[in-house]
Amino acid sequence: VQLMESGGGLVQPGGSLRLSCAASGFTFSDYHMYWVRQAPGKALEWVSSIGNSRSFVAVYADSVKGRFTVTRDNAKNTLYLQMNNLRIEDTAVYYCARNFGTTEQKKGQGTQVTVAS
Repeated sequence: VQLMESGGGLVQPGGSLRLSCAASGFTFSDYHMYWVRQAPGKALEWVSSIGNSRSFVAVYADSVKGRFTVTRDNAKNTLYLQMNNLRIEDTAVYYCARNFGTTEQKKGQGTQVTVAS
């Protein structure tokens, strides 16, 4: 199982970024997928999730609802997170994950998102 995030960077408050996660080594379409983040000195935090090919339902943490959009392209084995109206408190390392919150959890190496003026 490999998950590789990209697309992070430095952005001003109110700006946008689009994160991508390239998945390999498993049947991507079979799995619910997650975006999680970890801010400095804080615990890992669930941000969003999207259902597998049988249910593309997207769910969001209250802190990002209305600003972030999760999508997936099963043909490309890729998960996305469109982040708009970014806030300073969104600064964190963002990870995509499979089986989040279970003993079989897998996540990538992460991509840094820094929101600063």
